[in-house]
Amino acid sequence: MKSISLLRLGFISVFIVMFSSCIKDQCIQTYSYYLPVYKTTAEVRANIKSNAPRKMENTGKIYIYGRYIFLNEMDKGIHIIDNSNPASPQKIAFVDIPGNIDMAVKGNTLYADAFSDLIVLDITNPLQVSLKKIIEGVFPNRIYNNWFVQDTSKVLTDWVRRDTTVQMDCGGGGFFGFSTMKADAIAFNNNSTGGPQSSGNNSPFGMGGSMARFSILNNHLYTVTTADLNVFSITDPVNPVFNKTVPIGWNIETIYPFRDRLFIGSTSGMFIFSVADPNIPVQIGRFEHARSCDPVVADDVNAFITLRSGTECEGFSNQLDIVNVQNPATPAFVKTYGMSNPHGLSKDGDRLLICDGKAGLKIYDASNVQDLRLLYTVTDIETYDVIAWKGIALVVAKGGLYQYDYTNPLAVKLLSKMEIAL
Repeated sequence: MKSISLLRLGFISVFIVMFSSCIKDQCIQTYSYYLPVYKTTAEVRANIKSNAPRKMENTGKIYIYGRYIFLNEMDKGIHIIDNSNPASPQKIAFVDIPGNIDMAVKGNTLYADAFSDLIVLDITNPLQVSLKKIIEGVFPNRIYNNWFVQDTSKVLTDWVRRDTTVQMDCGGGGFFGFSTMKADAIAFNNNSTGGPQSSGNNSPFGMGGSMARFSILNNHLYTVTTADLNVFSITDPVNPVFNKTVPIGWNIETIYPFRDRLFIGSTSGMFIFSVADPNIPVQIGRFEHARSCDPVVADDVNAFITLRSGTECEGFSNQLDIVNVQNPATPAFVKTYGMSNPHGLSKDGDRLLICDGKAGLKIYDASNVQDLRLLYTVTDIETYDVIAWKGIALVVAKGGLYQYDYTNPLAVKLLSKMEIAL
């Protein structure tokens, strides 16, 4: 997800700002690199609690529960926002969680990732969030690649930029051979396709968006990695028990629960799993599509899948696919609608809201899937994900967190905006 959380986690890339000039046989090269910042495990865990609110800089996934909004700050932690008045939301605390991208809530318990670990937080009082448990190593794919080797005795909490100029022989291997790059320094892009999910906003569960990798159904927490589905029993909420891992395939991106099914998005298609036995998810169907990133939401009849192009998505499609899933064993293609660069989406009754990237937030009448009608477009906003609930849309966008009243979809009103710090 870039700035607004549109930086995509995938692979690490070294990027260089370099200027060269030759003086006789010498070349001057200036470049930037990033150094890791470490803390001890004890220091990090002692600070996983409610701290003072902080500015939003690189926001990610969103989750709502009761009157609170939980908003991820990429790899830093979670903003807690009191949304009692959507026209005037208030940041009340920040929970520092290095390596955090995803979250989900059941009752007074919040589950979040911290790099490769699953952490369990008591949020009974959002002003006094406390760490209850850590399950180590359950997300082993959260690693950095290329030349960077992490000091595993400590916790990576940040990166700091350094600019440097070196003088070297022209044509002597130089920078492109990384002769001047330190093994413990790297500049990188973040690494998770992530995004929010929705299980309905009925107590005791909250609601997330369509870009999530965490999902809760009844007494189970389901999480997806790039290749697997993990199952945790949360019958005792503060003591999750890891049950099993179900291999799915490659490039798994999102998970969306509906009734006793899990809809799992990947860059090559949508998987449908039955959790009739919640401990043993079973794949019951699959819908293949062109290679693209593909958040998905569903109702009793149809699944709605956005496909988008982009470097991390490895595809060229920008569209909405609607698939009939009444018979999940044989999902049936219904119709495709062209889009600009769609990301997250949400459905509230007959209203379908789509974050179409730089093209804004689009609100459709989806009562007839054969003939979607565009009712309104919120322009001048680059959108990432949305949660639509009871006439209010919470939108994570490049500029920050926006809330809109869409009770009249022909005259959508901006209620509030919490801006990203520049």
